[in-house]
Amino acid sequence: MQDFHLLINPVMLVITTFMTVANTTAVESQIVRPFESNGNHIATNNIDRLVMATLREKGIEPANVCSDEVFVRRVYLDVIGTLPKPEDIRRFMKNRRTDKRAALIDALLGRDEFAEYWSLKWCDLLRVKAEFPINLWPNAVQAYHRWILDAIRKNMSYDEFARELLTSSGSNFRVPQVNFYRAIQGHEPGSIAEAVALTFMGVRLEKWPKEKREGMEAFFSRVAYKTTAEWKEEIVYLDPTATEALHAVFPDGTTVKIQADKDPREVFADWLVTPKNPWFAKNIVNRIWAWLLGRGLIHEPDDIRPDNPAVHPQVLEYLEKELVKAGYDLRHIYRLILNSGTYQQSSIRRSNRPDAEALFACYPVRRLEAEVLLDALCWISGTKEGYSSPIPEPFTFIPEEHRAVELADGSITSQFLEMFGRPARDTGLESERNNQFTDAQRLHLLNSTHIQNKIERSQRLIKGAKRDSRKRINMVYLKVLSRFPTEAELAAAKEYFQTDGINIGQATNDLIWALINTKEFLYRH
Repeated sequence: MQDFHLLINPVMLVITTFMTVANTTAVESQIVRPFESNGNHIATNNIDRLVMATLREKGIEPANVCSDEVFVRRVYLDVIGTLPKPEDIRRFMKNRRTDKRAALIDALLGRDEFAEYWSLKWCDLLRVKAEFPINLWPNAVQAYHRWILDAIRKNMSYDEFARELLTSSGSNFRVPQVNFYRAIQGHEPGSIAEAVALTFMGVRLEKWPKEKREGMEAFFSRVAYKTTAEWKEEIVYLDPTATEALHAVFPDGTTVKIQADKDPREVFADWLVTPKNPWFAKNIVNRIWAWLLGRGLIHEPDDIRPDNPAVHPQVLEYLEKELVKAGYDLRHIYRLILNSGTYQQSSIRRSNRPDAEALFACYPVRRLEAEVLLDALCWISGTKEGYSSPIPEPFTFIPEEHRAVELADGSITSQFLEMFGRPARDTGLESERNNQFTDAQRLHLLNSTHIQNKIERSQRLIKGAKRDSRKRINMVYLKVLSRFPTEAELAAAKEYFQTDGINIGQATNDLIWALINTKEFLYRH
């Protein structure tokens, strides 16, 4: 790949157009191919009508609708965390039905990969990790991850999901939900209350006044822990020695008296999941919006407070009501957002206002998560990654066919995942995951033997092309960028393939290397 520099200039000339236009503050009137369609932004549901009202008020022009090529890649990455296969792209592009985007969304929401990918999100949030400082240990991690995965796969209602985690008691090996309490670093009521508030209310309890914190902490003052004779097992239970009624205060200021024979956690859970609760539904729909669109309507998504308002409060309120109306069916919220014109906008701004992206006048560009990026590189090259953990005992080995997004244990990682910002899962904060690009990441993608070995093994996946450079170039573009090359890109690549002294295999490697180092590949757009 020593000749890589020969390719970078001609091929990148057109490829880099995308990120140049996407990041500019100048308003462009022409359609940018192949990233946009001819259609203007259209309100398809209430989300769009409410967003558009705010944008009109502020004089901000929304982006055009994204092209089908961009949409199919985007929705695969956002819903199941994988790149689409070339045959899936071809099938979608040939489909002339007007509802094909909605049909694809429904199909992806029903796939097993949906549960696997979104388990990753919840495992970050719930601190699923075997080793220090969480110390769930491998047995509990596997049980906890399996319960989360099954809950998402079966589409467990969100109120039931939260209630089971909050009211669980028993062995952390045999009652997986109990690990919600085990995964909190401190076992005192204050630490538990902070974790509950962060996870299910999206608030930082440490910022609240002392009296208000103590009122909520009371609901968890009778949670107790004890070990057993089984290695690393721990029992979470309700303290049976309580004989007097407990006085507690809900976060909304309502006081309650809880009799000694009643589990205070159940009382809190009953209050939490009521339709009129000001935090519960708001928190999760805001998180889903942030997961799908890069930032919350309230930003940060786990910092809900009066002085941090939503950029589109009516949208947030609408999604809250829709969640309650749907019986806390989270897939209903995914469908609403994914089918909206707001989500399906191009990432190329049509307004020079600096707050256009924060107001969702375009699709926010952001780098792929570490696990998704590594899985994409493995899929493109047909290679695998090995993961193991020599500590704690018993040793943990992950089958090589497992994708990185399927890693249950936050302690099991790799140099690549750590370098690209996989969270430590110590705090449950969204900000633990770091998707900012660094010089070390760029050097790894450009110069490492890890990436070079993957690229050199990728040619066996380019079937049927033989020595046909056009077919090879088309296949590489479909695999890496999920689209066909433009005429200008095809011409530049074909010219490089004809360079003296470079065989077709080397030219193919160089093209793959060039494309995986573009922002178009590395970023959601």
